[in-house]
Amino acid sequence: QVQLVESGGGLVQAGGSLRLSCEASGRTFSYYTMAWFRQVLGKEREFVAAISWSGGDKYYADSVKGRFTISRDNAKNTVYLQMNSLKPEDTGVYYCAAKGSGTSYLETAYNYWGQGTQVTVSS
Repeated sequence: QVQLVESGGGLVQAGGSLRLSCEASGRTFSYYTMAWFRQVLGKEREFVAAISWSGGDKYYADSVKGRFTISRDNAKNTVYLQMNSLKPEDTGVYYCAAKGSGTSYLETAYNYWGQGTQVTVSS
């Protein structure tokens, strides 16, 4: 069982940066693939980025490539999402998610979810 708690969201102007954090409970954090998804009101939740258990493999949605960076610190049971050059269309609730081995961009592949943190980018 894994419990996830996100933090770091907020209001930022376009072009600015934010770093999201997701702290996980449980002793097996290092075994899990971790990911970030986001959801805009009225739309489906969409994949943003994923990172393998070792941190060696990272995957990004085309819309965030070159601007966002996912990383993890297994000693701190924490995964991060560094978001640079933010755009108004990045606005949404950002969710942290965990699954067993193997990375995926599919929401249904992830077993554990955080409560979400709001990111708002003003123009």
